[in-house]
Amino acid sequence: MPGWDNFFVAEAGASAALTGLLFVAVSINLTRILEFHQLPTRAAETLIVLASPLVISTFALVPGQSMRAYGVEIGATGLVVWVLQSLALSRTHKADREYSSLGVRVVTNQLPPLAYALASGLLVSGRPN
Repeated sequence: MPGWDNFFVAEAGASAALTGLLFVAVSINLTRILEFHQLPTRAAETLIVLASPLVISTFALVPGQSMRAYGVEIGATGLVVWVLQSLALSRTHKADREYSSLGVRVVTNQLPPLAYALASGLLVSGRPN
């Protein structure tokens, strides 16, 4: 991915920093988080969303790989994120009805994997733009 190296290095660094900060915050407040049934799953879900750009940026920094290979890596990452996010959503479905709008929750839960699927499809089909 010529010309994008610096962007992906910055993206990986920012994603790693945010994921690390969230991990520390969860660790510090673990007893309070465990008091609520849905919060551990929500914390894991947030960690997944913040760690996925780190994984994708790291894949982009692999030297000499083709666009098609990178597209497959994005697709695989998106699939894993979608499965984990869907499991988290189904696990907290009952608690979410009590505290927040399920529609908003479904949209915000499923958007990141959708973007990865679109990017993967474009790269695999030979359209890197």
